[in-house]
Amino acid sequence: MPTGVHNDSLFRTLIATAVDGIVVIDDRGSIEVYNNASERLFGYRREEVVGKNVKMLMPSPYREEHDRYIGNYHKTGEKRIIGMGREVVGQRKDGTTFPMLLSVGEGIVDGRNIYVAIVHDLTIRNLNARRMQDMQNELLHVSRLSAMGQMTGAIAHELNQPLTAILNYINAARRMVASQKDQQASKVADLIDKAASQTSRAGQIIRQLRDFVEKRETAKTEVDLNIVVEEAITLASVGSADPNVKTSIALEGGLPRVLIDKIQVEQVVINLVRNSVEAMQYVAHRELKVSTSRDEEGGVKVTISDTGPGLPPEVASRLFHPFVTTKEKGMGIGLSICHSIVEAHGGRIWATPGEKGGVSFHFRLPATGLPERTA
Repeated sequence: MPTGVHNDSLFRTLIATAVDGIVVIDDRGSIEVYNNASERLFGYRREEVVGKNVKMLMPSPYREEHDRYIGNYHKTGEKRIIGMGREVVGQRKDGTTFPMLLSVGEGIVDGRNIYVAIVHDLTIRNLNARRMQDMQNELLHVSRLSAMGQMTGAIAHELNQPLTAILNYINAARRMVASQKDQQASKVADLIDKAASQTSRAGQIIRQLRDFVEKRETAKTEVDLNIVVEEAITLASVGSADPNVKTSIALEGGLPRVLIDKIQVEQVVINLVRNSVEAMQYVAHRELKVSTSRDEEGGVKVTISDTGPGLPPEVASRLFHPFVTTKEKGMGIGLSICHSIVEAHGGRIWATPGEKGGVSFHFRLPATGLPERTA
């Protein structure tokens, strides 16, 4: 078989089987090649577009600008898209539009210029990006609520003791004034009663706040914890990924399902992952390991290990208490939130020294369902 025939057959096969749309136009913008993928993307059949101007595949304002752009390129040689990729919008036969990555190359065939456009549909990518953004927004909302609730509970606990002491002092002052019979003492006693009333009211408000925080309802569903961990790692890396951190993930297959609030448990994983990454910013060897496994009690365990500097003894003993932190600008409520979330799910969270230095955080959740099927 002659080489030219073979090459021609190969070219037609490549064009026909390409996943992305391929459109070839001449120097006037008329379509000469329009492959199968283009038919799927734009909705036009090949016979409907070949010989017509490529601008029919574009919405406004691209359609109106296209002929002017080609003319300008012929006059000046100024390239705006040739030789590079650009995100634009295509228009289907039914008038709907879709985002696409357009790459255009220039060539010469039989002494004339042609332009080869590769069209990659970005619809799925953009939908995934939007889904990721929605997940981040939802997670941020829940994170703020959790932080606010945790802080409210901690402040309520801390304020309850001084308020009790104030009330005791007020009662002591009331008893002392009660022994005085003059008019001035009567006025003082009245003020003391008002102070006692307001102190009691403040204590009641704080107790109500704490009760409200502790009685929050969560939306729990039965899920595969491996999927939750994978999504959380992806979310944790968005906007804060450190290219110098080597990350390894080992998710044990066939784990039993767990009954959890998915967003809250994702928050736990994200907090622990980001804490580990931040802890390693000043060390040379940065390695993050995330794993899941079945524990000895039949539950599911998640472990997040780093190679950071480890924990000072004075912090390690109070690690999950509110307002305990090793960060200069940290509030010390992230790990406390993790502790509250895991406990609310009937689980347990703890930390151990890492095998290569650093810290390993572990949390386990009770299993409530059958093992996931493995392929």
